[in-house]
Amino acid sequence: MCMRTTLNLDDDLLHRAKQEAARSRRTLTSVIEDALRELLARGPGSPVHEAYRVRPFDGRGLQPGVDLDDSAALTDLMDGQG
Repeated sequence: MCMRTTLNLDDDLLHRAKQEAARSRRTLTSVIEDALRELLARGPGSPVHEAYRVRPFDGRGLQPGVDLDDSAALTDLMDGQG
């Protein structure tokens, strides 16, 4: 079963994934699936990076107009369209 989804990827990461797809004569989807399978196969006991801890920078809370339940609006705000 395949499910369609949308991902926001770093430009350089996407470029490198497309290069790998072309080099290996595979689809971009196949390259991303294989990379994700490899990561998940490592299991929870083998961290790729140190744990990241989010720290608030000034304690002012959410800015006006930010709705954490509206992912499309958040994406627009982060992209400077909101």
